[in-house]
Amino acid sequence: MDQQFENTLKRFSPISLQEMDSVKLLNRIDTKYTFRPDNINELLTSLQSAYRILEINGNRMSHYQTLYFDTPNYQLYLDHHNDRANRYKLRFRKYLDSNLCYLEMKFKTQKERTDKKRTKKNEIETSLSETSIKYIEKHLKKNSPFFVPILWNKFTRLTFVHLINPERLTIDIDVEFTGHQSDRIIQLPNIVIAEVKREKATSHSDFVQIMRRNGIHEVSFSKYCMGALLLNKTLKYNKFKPQLLTLKKLTNEYIKPFTA
Repeated sequence: MDQQFENTLKRFSPISLQEMDSVKLLNRIDTKYTFRPDNINELLTSLQSAYRILEINGNRMSHYQTLYFDTPNYQLYLDHHNDRANRYKLRFRKYLDSNLCYLEMKFKTQKERTDKKRTKKNEIETSLSETSIKYIEKHLKKNSPFFVPILWNKFTRLTFVHLINPERLTIDIDVEFTGHQSDRIIQLPNIVIAEVKREKATSHSDFVQIMRRNGIHEVSFSKYCMGALLLNKTLKYNKFKPQLLTLKKLTNEYIKPFTA
């Protein structure tokens, strides 16, 4: 990103990691959007009056590294593809700027709520330890299937907290996928993935209103599923055709300017 982008970020009031503890929203409703970064400065400018930005050690852009696990036959991927209720994702996520690392399980309930469980780890495990397996089984309430590492994911994230409402907004850029056992890399430099996290879908969100005014509609977009599909063309993908078409469109077309 250019100097104008960095200057725009500096105009936000900061919020610390400790202050964000009151807005964890581990059980929430998620709303996602994808669009091109061409008008990112205009978008961020329109958010400055309603949101604070996470700042860690003076940095307002956070860098993430994730390792996703699945069964050898990609059962978690297929559960998402088939829109199965009460499905989950399994991953290690490292927050590179704060050097924090967690084993995370994300459950999607029948009511379309996301319930995230996590436990702190020293480092990302490429083979699940006994304590990690026990943690997984505790939340699955059954014996854990055999999980293997599938893919790595890196991205840069901007995290915002609403000044009034219990709401988090994340904006991910420079998304990259790498197969765990291959050197193949998939980069999505022209894609922005935004996600609003709220207690209820009916809660007011300034960001959601801005998206509506600019004709940008919410989408279902899983970084794990898209990364797995882009790296493994043998996977079933019928239900993900709209997301693939969106990626193609965003790669080749510009979106219209944002309006505050």
